[in-house]
Amino acid sequence: MRAMVLAAGLGTRLRPLTKDRPKALVEMGGRTLLEITLTRLASFGVREVIVNVHHYADMVVEYLKSRDNFGLHLEISREDDLLLDTGGGLKKAAWFFLQDLARLDEPFLVHNVDVLSTIDLHRMVEFHRERRALATLAVQQRESSRQLLFSADDELSGRWISGRDPEFVRPIPNLKALAFSGIHAISPRLLPKITEEGPFSIIETYLRLAGEGEKILAFRADEYRWRDLGKLEDLREAESGSS
Repeated sequence: MRAMVLAAGLGTRLRPLTKDRPKALVEMGGRTLLEITLTRLASFGVREVIVNVHHYADMVVEYLKSRDNFGLHLEISREDDLLLDTGGGLKKAAWFFLQDLARLDEPFLVHNVDVLSTIDLHRMVEFHRERRALATLAVQQRESSRQLLFSADDELSGRWISGRDPEFVRPIPNLKALAFSGIHAISPRLLPKITEEGPFSIIETYLRLAGEGEKILAFRADEYRWRDLGKLEDLREAESGSS
């Protein structure tokens, strides 16, 4: 299985820890966030990974070399001149998932480097395969200032951002508001459909495609533990074992 780790962020919410290192190399319990993410992906059978880098990019590259890439086949997608956000980063790295024509039906995972969870990735990928989705997003019912809106059959239909009116891409009543976890299962078929340019969130692409009738699904992950480690206080709580 293949995966992409989104590790190019500036890590501004983790300052001062990111003053002299990238977010991916911030440590929790003596392990970097990048190590935690890569070893978790490997435990689910991932063997080929592309990691995007920007802030202190060379430090990430040298770190991975010093750890023998954690036994994985690793590629680096450099965003030296411009941070591309999640959508632009995936679009730039698309070649990694499209180069082998025999594997175009094989879904891959995308995982934020600052997310810690117990989500069963095998189960998520199987759900994605069975439903023949273009993309499947791990979501939970929890408080968040940004919520995605899904129909009763788990199809993406809109979003809500605090302080704004809800945005609908499909006229479906009784939508469920769910928070995205930063973990995706994606079919390579999606990649040629990414027409947005420059830096952009992949959520923009998902909403557009859902409005065009493509199957962008919710994988309900309420039963699993999940934590965003992107803020200093959340990192400290995770280290101390707080819920």
